[in-house]
Amino acid sequence: MNQPFDTWQARFERLRSNKIFETCVIAIIIISALLVGAKTYEETSRFEQVMRVFDMAVTAFFLVEILIRMAAEKRLRDFFKKGWNIFDFLIVTASMIPLEDSEMVLLARLLRIFRVLRLVSMIPELRMLVSALFKSIPRMGYVALLMFIIFYIYAAIGSFLFHDVDESLWGNISLAMLTLFQVATFESWATAVLYPTMEHYGYSWIYFLSFIFLNAFIFLNMMIGIVLDVMQKENTLMELESGEGEAAELHGLRSDVRELRDQLTRMEALLQERDR
Repeated sequence: MNQPFDTWQARFERLRSNKIFETCVIAIIIISALLVGAKTYEETSRFEQVMRVFDMAVTAFFLVEILIRMAAEKRLRDFFKKGWNIFDFLIVTASMIPLEDSEMVLLARLLRIFRVLRLVSMIPELRMLVSALFKSIPRMGYVALLMFIIFYIYAAIGSFLFHDVDESLWGNISLAMLTLFQVATFESWATAVLYPTMEHYGYSWIYFLSFIFLNAFIFLNMMIGIVLDVMQKENTLMELESGEGEAAELHGLRSDVRELRDQLTRMEALLQERDR
């Protein structure tokens, strides 16, 4: 009785994993993004009706695509076990809300924009980058806390030392932290901050260079190191899931070695029993 269902489920699963189908979905997502961008130009207002038809067609395509992916699962709840599937489902569902003829046109346009984010869920490399970013946030938080402490200390010192140079830059600790943020971004910091300060305090360059050294060369590299470490781990997990790559080969070799070791253990046990 379940054979017809299994047959259709297998067909939908093959369609979902088909590279041509995935390429078509990615192309439609890009077209959807271009349609949203085109609506920001006044020249396209005369094609509003045509663009609305295209938008409806894109929405219908996304609905069919998400239904195919849901039908490809053996159990419907398996579809919602993956976070990226939930994300796609919410984006597609939200974009189907009829808001064009209401006072919430802006919300409808914003929902259409978020469909571009589906590129992240469709491309494995982008999924890896986003997952690495979110997983590195807790570890980066400690580095950010240490950066805030250094910012606070330097801002307090700068407010005490350079208060009489320019009150708009060093008047209090809050203004001093904003000034240091400008220094950290290297945005016109020399002409606007460094040189006026050096006119009053010749050795103030030590203050700024030490701050830049800590911020740009140490903390920034620590952030990059954390992200690269997490990305390497995520890449290893992706290779293990796909069964391709160096990590998958090493995992396969380890499995083969374990099986050989178990076989040798069983053979030794049989030989010992025979000798007895």
